[in-house]
Amino acid sequence: MKSEFRENVLHWYSVYKRDLPWRRTKDPYRVWLSEVILQQTRVSQGLPYYLRFVERFPRVEDLAAATEEEVLKLWQGLGYYRRALHLHQAAKTIVEDYGGKFPETYTDLLQLKGVGEYTASAVSSICFDEKRPVLDGNVYRLMARYFGIYSPVNAPRSKAEFMKLAGDLIPAEQPGEYNQAVMELGSLICSPKQVQCERCPLSSGCYAYKENSVDELPVKIPKQARKKRYLDYLVFETPDGATLLEKRTQNDIWKGLYQFPLLEGERPATRTELLRHPVFETPGKVHFLLPEKPLKSYIRILTHRELHVNFWLVRVEGNLSVDRVSRQDFEKYPVPVVIAEFWRDYTG
Repeated sequence: MKSEFRENVLHWYSVYKRDLPWRRTKDPYRVWLSEVILQQTRVSQGLPYYLRFVERFPRVEDLAAATEEEVLKLWQGLGYYRRALHLHQAAKTIVEDYGGKFPETYTDLLQLKGVGEYTASAVSSICFDEKRPVLDGNVYRLMARYFGIYSPVNAPRSKAEFMKLAGDLIPAEQPGEYNQAVMELGSLICSPKQVQCERCPLSSGCYAYKENSVDELPVKIPKQARKKRYLDYLVFETPDGATLLEKRTQNDIWKGLYQFPLLEGERPATRTELLRHPVFETPGKVHFLLPEKPLKSYIRILTHRELHVNFWLVRVEGNLSVDRVSRQDFEKYPVPVVIAEFWRDYTG
């Protein structure tokens, strides 16, 4: 049963795999880059980012030499910005500690910032033929349906069960090809919805297909309700069209990105509360005009959060004696997507 599973998956992949740029190479830098970009990201969304990164940073040394702002700006819009920060830090480690030579083993790869078991398995198997199985959402789903496993795939206690099975399935030869094959089959055929069982090379031996339980598997523990966060941004506009930006340094979403002065709370801020923001405590003859209502409001849904974002326009009369950002320079700064969207709407 397991040998038939392997053979059918590999044969299907040899015929139907997508022609993607990171599959045309065994360069560990490019494979690693693709794996980091594609975490929690669809191929169609991640591919343009991969191509831009490879063009801008063709070698790991180029990525290591970049500034944090350059990396975040190129990553802007992809989300999960901590991945970009870890990517940059890992590149520096490879250059500084390994002389620019990519670590070749699963164990050594795990020492890199942001590299977990999945990424280390993918890179070591694809680039260095190490027999290490990968476990991502596609592989969990494929194995749960084919073998009829009802253990919740998002429960920590289930990981050992799935990892043992994945280890039994992976061949000693072509482990990287096999890992890519099972992920591809799960992505294109054994998908979460609109499953294409009639096109699946495994349907004759699949438990879920034979038992008509495709919609029941994999089992998942329900997620907790998203936490609501309220972000009120102060968009200053000086007489010469400049504004104010500050860098997010706290260990939170959007770390390292830039934003307008912010007041965050468990409910929307009032105008009176906003006027108490320290940014208004500036010396000199300066007058601020703050309207009664925000100029624009947005709601953004993240994996574990629901963001309610308000943008308040603050007109400035007089000389604002703090560092300002001109409209021309604004585009140089990496900012959250919702701020970039507001800025496009606001500036036309």
